[in-house]
Amino acid sequence: MRFAGRTVGWSAGLVAVLCAVVTTSAGIGPVWIPPADVGKVLLNAVVVPTGISISGPAVDVTTAHVFSYAVSDLQTQIVLQVRLPRILLGAVVGFSLAAAGTIMQGIFRNPMADPSIIGVSSGAAVGAVGFIVAPVVIPFGLGLRGAAFAGALVAAFGVYLIATRNGHTPVATLLLAGVAIQTFLGAVVSFLLLHSGESIRRALYWLMGHLKGASWPEVTTSVVLVAVPFVVLLAYARDLNVMLLGEEDAQSLGIEVERTKRVLLALSAVITAAGVAVAGIVGFVGLIVPHVMRLLVGPDHRILLPTAALAGASFLVATDTLARSGSAEVPVGIVTAVLGAPFFLYLLRKREVHEL
Repeated sequence: MRFAGRTVGWSAGLVAVLCAVVTTSAGIGPVWIPPADVGKVLLNAVVVPTGISISGPAVDVTTAHVFSYAVSDLQTQIVLQVRLPRILLGAVVGFSLAAAGTIMQGIFRNPMADPSIIGVSSGAAVGAVGFIVAPVVIPFGLGLRGAAFAGALVAAFGVYLIATRNGHTPVATLLLAGVAIQTFLGAVVSFLLLHSGESIRRALYWLMGHLKGASWPEVTTSVVLVAVPFVVLLAYARDLNVMLLGEEDAQSLGIEVERTKRVLLALSAVITAAGVAVAGIVGFVGLIVPHVMRLLVGPDHRILLPTAALAGASFLVATDTLARSGSAEVPVGIVTAVLGAPFFLYLLRKREVHEL
């Protein structure tokens, strides 16, 4: 199939770009590490299983390193323990936001849509700021990221329930409900900030979006929360293509429109929540990247969805590298907004709103 060849070709190229961006980014910081040395550190970390031993319920897997290049312990520590978790977390967040943005633009048939359109970001903000300001009221020991994740999902599904009547969810109603909920939750965040006292600095820093302090457990959890829903989204790419013709035409062609919208909205909310929960509010990634990739690869979501996600990963890693490369680190959300706002205005001037 032609689309399969194009998907593989574009994806392979974007994976190569992502590897280059990650390698370059891992060398940039107060201690400069040449890309060749970064590559050696990464290769030295590769292990393969050499044996399995079973003792009762315990399974012990022995491994061996494939490469043993000569690099300093300091470089190894900096790359593997300090920079790589942050870089990979940025890649996962960029991947999730770009993928969700692609789905939202397809559902709303509008390249101006982004993942926050159904209230995910606002819900995450309420959860996170609420935890920072009054952690005692957050149940079940969720923690900051858990509270943000839960808030994002509650807001998204609340918007869906408000917009749905008699099993039908009109896109226009969904959009208006999202705007109303975002406005309300924005007021809640403002109220919480007003009463945040000494914790206001921490709350504002989270709202700006950042990847500082990333850890390997966060990377692992985020990968799982994003990868599983993304695979399901790929399975619905063809249905989303048909829905671009209009809901009535899609229904006549055998697509269960309402069921498809429910699945797409739910999975997009999950992967957006997973990204926002660990990085805060990082704007415009879900707007810029899908639109640019649509111009490059076309509107076929079987190609657009994986390529936009990979491009989003590279984009956020690159912008975060820029954000932490100055004399004082800047939250990555500021950098993406500085790049995204002019592009948003460019779209308005070019009247690209109805092209899908």
